[in-house]
Amino acid sequence: MIQHKLISVIRDIPDFPKPGITFKDITPIFLHPDLCAEIINEFRRRFEHVPVDAVAGVEARGFLFGFLLAQAWQVPFIPIRKAGKLPYHKISREYSLEYGTAKIEMHTDAVKPGQRILLHDDLLATGGSAEAAAELIVEAGGKLSGFAFLVNLAFLEGEKKLLRFSQQIESLVVYYE
Repeated sequence: MIQHKLISVIRDIPDFPKPGITFKDITPIFLHPDLCAEIINEFRRRFEHVPVDAVAGVEARGFLFGFLLAQAWQVPFIPIRKAGKLPYHKISREYSLEYGTAKIEMHTDAVKPGQRILLHDDLLATGGSAEAAAELIVEAGGKLSGFAFLVNLAFLEGEKKLLRFSQQIESLVVYYE
């Protein structure tokens, strides 16, 4: 089962980025190309009956598998970046993190009206960044086909913020505490 494989390689980093936070480090996954391919195949399987016109990824780790998913489906990839990184006309949203605030942006022409977007990020915690990204997509005229996460910290209840956009929320690993 993919969840067990991922748990065996995801590293816990205590007190990062600040004391009291245990960071789930996904970078060891990239040392296993076969596992990376399995991740893409698993997401494709889970979303096989969901219409996807484009995949959006949240900077930075959401770009890694988000772009690969877009390539696997042969659909456009939409980068949602940290404030100040996009050169063209953009829309933005500020959101709360479990340890502060941040702002993300998306080009105004990245989403076509009515386009069905799968939003990918590496980790779902409080749901702030995914909710802000979903709001950008909706503001631009898109619809959320679903959300794809490698990791869900379910004890932080981030899914609750996303249900208003889509019931299709998939995570390959779920931590309950």
